Amino acid sequence: MNQDRYEVVNSIEADYRQAQAARGFRMLGAVPGDRVGLCVSSSIDLLFAIGGALRSGVIPVVLNSQLLAKERNLIIKDAEVVIMIDSEAKFATLSNHGIDEISPYPLTRPMLYTSGTTGRSKGVVSPVLSESDAKKLWSEEIDQWSIDKSDIHLVCSPLYHSAPIRHSLSTLLAGGSIVVPGRFNVETVVNAIRETGPTTTFCTPTHLQRLAEAGKLSALSSLRLVLHAGSKCEEKIKRQAIEAIGVKNLWEFYGSTEGQFTVCSSVDWLERPGTVGRARKNRKLKVDEDEIIWSSCPPYARWEYWRDPARSAAAWHDEFFTVGDLGYLDQDGYLFLRGRRDDLIVSGGVNVYPVEVEAVLQDLDGVSDIVVFARDDEQWGQRVCAAIVGTVTENQLSIFARENLAPFKRPKEYFFVESIPRTALDKLRRSRMSIDLGLD
Repeated sequence: MNQDRYEVVNSIEADYRQAQAARGFRMLGAVPGDRVGLCVSSSIDLLFAIGGALRSGVIPVVLNSQLLAKERNLIIKDAEVVIMIDSEAKFATLSNHGIDEISPYPLTRPMLYTSGTTGRSKGVVSPVLSESDAKKLWSEEIDQWSIDKSDIHLVCSPLYHSAPIRHSLSTLLAGGSIVVPGRFNVETVVNAIRETGPTTTFCTPTHLQRLAEAGKLSALSSLRLVLHAGSKCEEKIKRQAIEAIGVKNLWEFYGSTEGQFTVCSSVDWLERPGTVGRARKNRKLKVDEDEIIWSSCPPYARWEYWRDPARSAAAWHDEFFTVGDLGYLDQDGYLFLRGRRDDLIVSGGVNVYPVEVEAVLQDLDGVSDIVVFARDDEQWGQRVCAAIVGTVTENQLSIFARENLAPFKRPKEYFFVESIPRTALDKLRRSRMSIDLGLD
């Protein structure tokens, strides 16, 4: 999609285009419960394909279009998709067969891939729901943010991530409209706000940072609701955003691909700097003796890790689930994060799994030992770094990474060391690696 253009679609047109996609998937042989792969550039048509699949009970496996072929093929094979849409030509065929009758609400959720115990990503899959349970699930999001038919949602993030999919579809389900400017560009977003008058948006701290650097944060002040999540927001940017956007309009939430945990108003954040808020509606939070955060979950929002019963069982205790993040609750129930999962790097709101990067780079001749870890970054929240033992050069590593890793997975810094610090039990401490290496 051209960066200097944007699309505006209302719920009536969106319903029709989702019904077209649903018919297209059915004509290609998909039935409820099947998984279909989608790996195309982020666009409004991708959203309608996702919505059409969900509203017919078909589970879309949505892939980042920046993935290299070998990375994409690993996921496609693991997910056992019955249809793979990975070109614009294939994508166009979805609208060639008329329309199907579709459910008023999505009957399942997209199957997105998140961190695995071996470092390989694992699919998070939800069951196909009854229409009554589907209504409960999606009404939660609509009610949480008081979305109605007067809302116009501005899409700032790629539509292969869970949050922009969820907020866009929720707005359309409530009878509202969406604005899709394409790949994030400050000028285009500012123009879209001025010309279409959106009322809500979801963005990452990186988007807020870019708007702040351009002196355009105040462009968001006309929106009634600006949500941010995806990675840690630096205090300086958070305070700038609150001042520019308005204390009543800027909200934060904490969640994951698996499920949602908290919501946090700017009023609460100013009273308790650093908090990510309290449990959202219909949820309860607890933190165990190991500081692991757990959230309750109603039956209709349950999920599991695809083909990984052991990891699924470890993630659930009765109605509570965890994604392994650490934190603590204050006496009033406000949650503070101790940090993301040690093995997870969140850069610009995108998850990068160190073991996956290590597994690729250690195949390069001259790499004797390697650890991939995060360092703080003012713009991206975290940046991917690698410490190397061996005779390999930085140029060789950079070339190899370009050939074998998607851009967001490639280390931005390489450090050459005599040994990788490990504990007495030979464990890596990724969260302390920068300190242990004497970098911070």
